Amino acid sequence: MKKVVIAIAALLAAGNLFAQTDSTTSKADTIKVGNFIIIKKDKKVTAERTSSSSDSVKVAKRKKSNVSTNWSILDIGFANVRDETEYGSAEANSYLRGGVTPFTKDDMKLRTNKTSNVNYWLFMQKVNVSKHVLNLKYGLGLEMYNFRYSKNISYRENLPGGVTGVFRDTVQFSKNKLYAGYITVPFMINVNTTPDRKRGFSFSAGVSAGYLVGSRNKQISNERGKQKVKGDFDLAKWRVAYIAELGLGPIRLYGSYSMNPLHEKGLKQYPYAVGLRLSNW
Repeated sequence: MKKVVIAIAALLAAGNLFAQTDSTTSKADTIKVGNFIIIKKDKKVTAERTSSSSDSVKVAKRKKSNVSTNWSILDIGFANVRDETEYGSAEANSYLRGGVTPFTKDDMKLRTNKTSNVNYWLFMQKVNVSKHVLNLKYGLGLEMYNFRYSKNISYRENLPGGVTGVFRDTVQFSKNKLYAGYITVPFMINVNTTPDRKRGFSFSAGVSAGYLVGSRNKQISNERGKQKVKGDFDLAKWRVAYIAELGLGPIRLYGSYSMNPLHEKGLKQYPYAVGLRLSNW
């Protein structure tokens, strides 16, 4: 009887030992050690921390920079002018040399399918103002306008009487364009509705100020061949414009509208342009 009691006691003790909870358990591909689970997958071992109501894991997001820079941006677009010139007036006739017959609006008609605007921005920067949704954008670049005329007109300086202006020419031009280039600084307020996405929806609006750094009248004709006549032609030295930008996924569209006329006197033409912007943001 004593042996039986001892055997029963031994069995109870062994059962109690195995019934105790061990902090380390294992399965074929999983080993649990305390609050950590070690998982074996394809001969690779990874460790994950278990979470509970009192012990959770927080994953920190990468902090965005408050200033980002975009280099070498290219704009390709179409240009035109809003012509508010009072043709036949003394001011217009002092610049437009039409001889006996004064210039009309038709004389300054543009070939709209060939009149272009190409801009090269050395850089643009975006500065965070509020949660990367509201930002400031600014930059530096060169704006280039090519106004192509359908009539045989020529821009010249030092015409008879020492004046500068436009006159009707006597030859037929196959190509006749006025080039104007401006060093420009744009300044915009940007709203990015999807700041956590690289290519979402955004729009910008603001103003730009540009200074005239080059202008010339390039012409091609059978009689004169190819020629370039350089001069400022009394173009306005400064150009101030309203500007805007629209981002739709990977597509960037831009637009600009000049607040002041292209010419200092004679003509009241306000250039504008719309086109595609090749930019990262």
